[in-house]
Amino acid sequence: MGEIVSFADVQDAAERLEGIAHRTPVVTSSTLDELVGAEVFLKCENFQRMGAFKFRGAYNAISRLSPEQLRRGVVAYSSGNHAQAVALASRLLGTTAVILMPADAPAAKLAATRGYGAEVITFDRYTADRAELAGKLAEERGLALIPPYEHPHVMAGQGTAVLELLAETGPLDALVVPVSGGGLVAGCATAAKALHPDVRVIGVEPDTADDTRRSLAAGERVSVPVSRTIADGLAVGTPGELTFAVNQRLVDEIAVVTDDEIRAAMRLAFERLKLVVEPSGAVGIAALLAGRITAADRVGVVVSGGNVGVERFAELLG
Repeated sequence: MGEIVSFADVQDAAERLEGIAHRTPVVTSSTLDELVGAEVFLKCENFQRMGAFKFRGAYNAISRLSPEQLRRGVVAYSSGNHAQAVALASRLLGTTAVILMPADAPAAKLAATRGYGAEVITFDRYTADRAELAGKLAEERGLALIPPYEHPHVMAGQGTAVLELLAETGPLDALVVPVSGGGLVAGCATAAKALHPDVRVIGVEPDTADDTRRSLAAGERVSVPVSRTIADGLAVGTPGELTFAVNQRLVDEIAVVTDDEIRAAMRLAFERLKLVVEPSGAVGIAALLAGRITAADRVGVVVSGGNVGVERFAELLG
């Protein structure tokens, strides 16, 4: 079996996304650098189309479907950002999208997904198997399933964020990436290690949703109960099979952060960097501020998204 996702796949995705995805800014802050004792480069995917990195993978995957499949449409499942990404990419590519979303997904994400024209079907994330539900829908309606991370084209698309980051920063000592099902860190690690083999790739999870940390330690995929962490986009119980195979080879370590540490990172990003970051997007900054990442002079951090409504933002930080 060949590589699940290769550096060439990431480069190909970058060409496909050229002029369609935003080339998001890399932000620096002397305040942040002083607080963590390192030179930090934030890749701000909160400024990506639909507010998160997920647009990269969704567009890369959907754009490769046949004209006949585009006519039939796609289905996806997501707590919010992949939902919006698939909805927007589908609209841009002239197809339709059906999205399965948790009933307790943030209201802003539900509204945005519907706003991009998708049909939204809700489910109970704590009792239902979303992948199974989506598979049934795909079969019944003849839709193409676009999973949030368990897909080589999705992983390759996500990795383009780090291609852009490294083009601006040059070599880094460490790359810090949020971890949910593992697609973002798999794509980013593929790009980073190909360009700079010595870079340490560090994933970050909420301490109550540390399935990837436990899985890497065990040498096999381990499940944890679905967490009620404020980082809703990272509340996955088991790493993906494909993503875990990539991450087992390329990810050097996993750091974990608490909800309070995530709140502190969101507050700092807002007050000092003037960035609105959702909880899942703030975990890399949180890990740095909490001292979980050491022995690195130059650190890149993927700030994965900014999709948080004003009421929820105020509630979290009030």
